[in-house]
Amino acid sequence: MESGPAIFAGAVFALFGGGLLLWTAVRVRQRQPVAHGVSPLASATLAGIAAVVALALGTWCFTRL
Repeated sequence: MESGPAIFAGAVFALFGGGLLLWTAVRVRQRQPVAHGVSPLASATLAGIAAVVALALGTWCFTRL
């Protein structure tokens, strides 16, 4: 019974982290701002860190099965 929420949470974290990482990489490669009104380097770094943390949380959830 406890594996259902872990699968759901892991999938949500993995999809969000992967999507954010892909979106950030595309924006940086096209030299477009990741966030308006913020330093390009700072916003890309913060978004990248958030994506990696979400992917790590997704991985952690999947290891709890």
